[in-house]
Amino acid sequence: MRETRLLILLLGLISGWSAAAAQDVVVVANRGVQISQITSDDLRDIFTGVKSRFRDGSYAVPVTLKGGPAHEVFLQHHIGESPDAFRAAWRKAVFTGQGAMLRAFDSEATLLEYVAATPGAVGYVSKLSPQDSVKSLTVLRTYKTAKTNNNGH
Repeated sequence: MRETRLLILLLGLISGWSAAAAQDVVVVANRGVQISQITSDDLRDIFTGVKSRFRDGSYAVPVTLKGGPAHEVFLQHHIGESPDAFRAAWRKAVFTGQGAMLRAFDSEATLLEYVAATPGAVGYVSKLSPQDSVKSLTVLRTYKTAKTNNNGH
């Protein structure tokens, strides 16, 4: 009986993990943003504070959710960080005067309202409906190559 419960629990955890891993998010932007595609490198650089502009030169205003499945999936799939590591990096940037904390929202609805009303705003949600006053951006997967030193390492 105990083995059966353990097996059921294990299968439940695996299927939950698989569903979360399969889920992705929709990257959204203010309708005034001129680009319709963004590279994964540019998206990561904008959300980590490395860049403050889109590839076309226009100003980017990244916004996040405070938590939840969409937030975790976005950070894992597009930024490559856990929520704690992401928050810690931004806190360090704020503490050292190298940046200001990103605006974070409690719900996808309020994030969408802000993105719709704010020129240059970019964020993410779990899904988008035709009634939303934002546009979705296609994320193009790119891979940064590791730099090598003069010895070829």
